[in-house]
Amino acid sequence: MASLPQSYDVIILGAGGAGLFCAGIAAQRGKRVLVLDHAAKAGEKIRISGGGRCNFTNLHASAADFLSGNPHFAKSALKRFTQHDFIALVNRHGIAWHEKTLGQLFCDGSSQQIIDLLLAECAKGDPPATLRLNTKIERVEKTPAGFRVFSASADMFDAPNLVVATGGASIPKMGATGLAYEIARQFGLAVIPPKPALVPLLFGPEDAKRFDGLAGVAVPDAETSIGKRRFREALLFTHRGLSGPSVLQISSYWEFFERRQPIGINLLPGADLFALLKAARAQHPKQEIATQMASHLPARLAKRLCELSQLDGRLADISDAKFRTLAALTQHWQLKPAGTEGFSKAEVTLGGVDTAALSSQSMEARAVPGLYFIGEAVDVTGHLGGFNFQWAWSSGYACGNAFS
Repeated sequence: MASLPQSYDVIILGAGGAGLFCAGIAAQRGKRVLVLDHAAKAGEKIRISGGGRCNFTNLHASAADFLSGNPHFAKSALKRFTQHDFIALVNRHGIAWHEKTLGQLFCDGSSQQIIDLLLAECAKGDPPATLRLNTKIERVEKTPAGFRVFSASADMFDAPNLVVATGGASIPKMGATGLAYEIARQFGLAVIPPKPALVPLLFGPEDAKRFDGLAGVAVPDAETSIGKRRFREALLFTHRGLSGPSVLQISSYWEFFERRQPIGINLLPGADLFALLKAARAQHPKQEIATQMASHLPARLAKRLCELSQLDGRLADISDAKFRTLAALTQHWQLKPAGTEGFSKAEVTLGGVDTAALSSQSMEARAVPGLYFIGEAVDVTGHLGGFNFQWAWSSGYACGNAFS
């Protein structure tokens, strides 16, 4: 005999950052909240983030740091719950933190501190939010009173409000699924095709040959660009292509523009290599070109760039024209990637539930009252550096305050 459905005010699918934060907000407003997740532990992606220290937000977060089919959609939620609001919450929980480069904030201790914060906020509810793990969702149905969620273990849960916070398709080994997209399509909502974002890039055959053997070479300061969008951070050569923060950042834009544009790479930004080489020739004419280049870039890379430019020998013996060739390769490299490392290596997902179907105030589907989508499931993708967590907090806050 089938068991009777268990009733709540709000059912949240997904015990990640967005889902847990939304649950805490709603529970503290007196709502009976149930959070369901198929994982054995809550917040698994939080746990591995930031090298285990969770880059939980960014001091400079604004709507300009997000990619979406509608660049204005995220503004409302981000303004209503800012990075400063989350920092204040972190401080109230006594969590020590520090700033790394470019406004990125990390726990001094571990990512578990952020998970504990979210669970503590859920526990403050009256009644406390209920968390059920190891619960696989079989299907969701619309009912006259709202929604019914069926689990694989034959349990049923009813609520007038259903929040989908199951994330995107990135890092499938952590349990990522396409459940959010399936539910969106089930209820007639459009889904922007998901793509891997913040992901390493793959060389095409020509570049793979040209840069073979450079895996592990890091350039501490490199600039990547597509159009007017530029990122200046570290770059890393891998066995199959390029990675590092500057490459991960630009990969999202490469995917956003459907891989139609080449990526500009400057391995020595902020300098005029041609002028530097001419000056070095005047001052040190007997110096080898590879030695001079190694004063600006890692030695292995410097040597390879010289080889690719067919340059060898003393500076005194090299013409301006050949200096220009080397400078162009170093500072105006036009990369046409063959692809990316895919969702298995992507930090987040580009695309998702089309924001045109959602209220920017509440994250509710306009055509399906009581159905909400938050966090990475939505077509809002942040830059590297704590922005995607901030979207989880901001969208979760907007949704958690929306239930009447």
